[in-house]
Amino acid sequence: MKFAYRFSGLLGTVYRRGNLSFTRDGSALISPVGNRISVFDLKNNKCETLPLATRLNIVCVGLSPDGSLAILIDEEGAALLVSLIGKCVIHQFYFHKPVHSVSFSPDGKKFVITKDNVALMYHAPGKKREFNAFVLDKTYYGPYDETTCIDWTDDSKCFAVGSKDMSTWVFGAERWANLIYYSLGGHKDIIVACFFEENSLDLYTISQDAALCVWQCDTELDGLKPMPPKDAAREKNAEENDEEFLEEPKGEEVHGKTNPNEKETRHKVKYSRVAKYFFNKEGDFNNLTSAAYHKKTHLLVTGFASGIFHLHELPEFNLIHSLSISDQRIASISINCTGDWIAFGCSGLGQLLVWEWQSESYVLKQQGHFNSMVSLAYSPDGQYIVTGGEDGKVKVWNTSSSFCFVTFTEHTSGVTAVTFTSNGYVILSASLDGTVRAFDLHRYRNFRTFTSPRPSQFSCLAVDSSGEIVSAGSQDSFEIFIWSMQSGRLLDVLAGHEGPISSLSFNPMKCVLASASWDKTVKLWDMLDSWRTKETLILNSDVLVVAFRPDGKELAVAALNGQITFWDHENAVQTGSIEGRHDLQMGRKELDKITAKQAAKGKSFTTLCYSADGQSILAGGLSKFVCIYNVKEQILMKKFEISCNFSLDAMEEYLDRRKMTEFGSMALIDEGAGGEDGVAIPLPGVKRGDMSYRHFKPEIRVTCLRFCPTGRSWAATTTEGLLIYSLDSGLIFDPFELDVDVTPSNIHKTLHQKEYAMAIIMALKLNEKKLIQEVIEAVPNNEVDVVCSSLPDLYVEKVLEFLASAFEISCHLEFYLTWAHKLLMLHGQKLKTRSVKLLPMIQFLQKSIQRHFEDVSKLCEWNIYNIKYALAISQQRGMKRLPEAASVDEEDLDSDRDYLMQKGENQRQ
Repeated sequence: MKFAYRFSGLLGTVYRRGNLSFTRDGSALISPVGNRISVFDLKNNKCETLPLATRLNIVCVGLSPDGSLAILIDEEGAALLVSLIGKCVIHQFYFHKPVHSVSFSPDGKKFVITKDNVALMYHAPGKKREFNAFVLDKTYYGPYDETTCIDWTDDSKCFAVGSKDMSTWVFGAERWANLIYYSLGGHKDIIVACFFEENSLDLYTISQDAALCVWQCDTELDGLKPMPPKDAAREKNAEENDEEFLEEPKGEEVHGKTNPNEKETRHKVKYSRVAKYFFNKEGDFNNLTSAAYHKKTHLLVTGFASGIFHLHELPEFNLIHSLSISDQRIASISINCTGDWIAFGCSGLGQLLVWEWQSESYVLKQQGHFNSMVSLAYSPDGQYIVTGGEDGKVKVWNTSSSFCFVTFTEHTSGVTAVTFTSNGYVILSASLDGTVRAFDLHRYRNFRTFTSPRPSQFSCLAVDSSGEIVSAGSQDSFEIFIWSMQSGRLLDVLAGHEGPISSLSFNPMKCVLASASWDKTVKLWDMLDSWRTKETLILNSDVLVVAFRPDGKELAVAALNGQITFWDHENAVQTGSIEGRHDLQMGRKELDKITAKQAAKGKSFTTLCYSADGQSILAGGLSKFVCIYNVKEQILMKKFEISCNFSLDAMEEYLDRRKMTEFGSMALIDEGAGGEDGVAIPLPGVKRGDMSYRHFKPEIRVTCLRFCPTGRSWAATTTEGLLIYSLDSGLIFDPFELDVDVTPSNIHKTLHQKEYAMAIIMALKLNEKKLIQEVIEAVPNNEVDVVCSSLPDLYVEKVLEFLASAFEISCHLEFYLTWAHKLLMLHGQKLKTRSVKLLPMIQFLQKSIQRHFEDVSKLCEWNIYNIKYALAISQQRGMKRLPEAASVDEEDLDSDRDYLMQKGENQRQ
């Protein structure tokens, strides 16, 4: 087995904090998710998480005007310059202080960041290679308090900066003779946003107390005069003299004054306030938290702490509509380039919404689990993943699009376990509310609810391979409950354990249930033998998790002492063990009194999962590492670091001495109390925020691991969300039975001689995907049958594996279906003898074909409906139809289904 798994996607979390940004064409949305960014393709209905990460949570994202570059800045001011085309990090930079906002100029030549009470303008990295991508151009001083927002004029000549001191400053990107800086007041609260009007210096400023000021400038953008050459040369010489004594140039400094004298303001740009509007005239709304403005359509969108948003048309301040989309504060708003779609991010519940305001409909509506995810399960074909969380929700995710397409909210307490039945259309979930529920994926409803005679909190769940027997373990009554899926009745209660039931697992090949408990035993129950205990395995420590190998011949058990033991359950004999405690490599929490090494002695694996072929086992627990072991050799093959986000607790191995004082750790100081991120409900005597609000760092942990039945990927539910790791064959050169004569030139020569079977075998030996694709697609359609029959058995499964991966990206659907059909018909009997080994590959092939079938069948049904509709309309109007059309009936339409499927697929491509 190869271990070239790499991070491929983050599901379950769609937005955390920071600003949302639309791409240049307005069809994709970039959302910061913890220390990563996700790109939501709204037209193709797909989501992708970029394979790069910052050290801490991302707080602001700046997108270049051409959409090729992005600047990601984390909580401490560390920045990454990222290529959105190559999906890689180009440059790293450290601003030394937390950054509040970042914005590129419309011409893409400069960008401004705000930190503390200053604004820093840098030269934007260009397309040519540069030694330093971040070169400071100017530093702007003016505000007395922290800066909050930035906006540029359309021609990049000026920019405005809002501040917490209730003032807004307009600065010139160059030193203009009539505008170097200008200070605007007029507000009684923090400035949330400021926006220039299109092709104008006129300005709108919005404050947190829901007030809007309209400022008119007496000068047009074309009226800005360049600085006279004499003054510019004098200032430049003064700067050069200052920089002689500096280690590196600091750039030009612009110092603004709030009350300049009359001489300084003479012949300068002047602003006058022409209007002031208030959003909450009736007092129904609380603090304004975010705003966005579309200059071409003059559309202003404002979001409030109560989850309400307003749409206004400026400058007349006409209300278009006002809606509530959440009960949490709207943290970020963004409008796409056409002004049709508005994106909202609510950090409290992790919601991401894209609203089309003209049709008043959702383009995207996604929400992750706002509490920790606890469990996950793959569907038998690997197309879907179901997750259960402590928020009581059960969510189903599509692995190809990374979107959640259904959420079940029937549980009233935390979900502890989820699983699919063998047919893939029923989901089962166990909860602490004392119920096990069955959900139908056809009608999206809860069709069965299993309960116990006495209220019990269910901690684990298992369903047999037939999908008829459902079992759940209780953590308070120490019993296992067995129900029938068909009738929903309780069949039996299995007693015998003397501690809480921690895990259940059915043997995939037999009707045998393994139950693990804190009483240091694993019991095997035969469901067909009056449900009596078949065997009891005694261990040295409390048992936390149990798992059967896919072929059902081996049982893996993880205990509290950190050991993973393997058992031949037929003979009740231990066949091996792995001491995995040291591989967990625990981190030290901020408030821990002991070292990470000492804390690791009490830790263990809490989740296990066999790979699809049964040769390896995944293990995870209260750590940032997931370990993959070889079962036969009982050695560690690889460790995956699932997170590098230091905003989470227990990430550092050693304590940071800089955070220690004579009074203890600085982590004991609760900085979040009463801040602007606090709950916006004022208490008596409190000016702003809620003093009962507490800031905490969630601890990094892995709660559940599952391998995809296709063997191509595995998933982990973690503190950050649902992480997917996929097998990337492009990372390694992995030839198969390579010979000296097997070269690309020889393969092309053999192909030219029309020896197709030999060319395919040679390409498979070299194992280069593009070369295999070229050779297979060169085979004529009428030769496929002959080539398939002449392939040796060893290479048939290699070709089938290639076909399964090719279905996902290729447009030659019918051609590859012909290949798959011929191979399975000619070699089906021989493949059946090795069905256990080949099962992951066959499931991978089935998943790829099933996805295409669903897409094409929907299109065909829609086409058939349109034809029937057209015929019905023509009959009503009494139009003369052709004889062929008159004879079209239900049977004819069904017989033409194949033709429509092919035509529909061509339209789709």
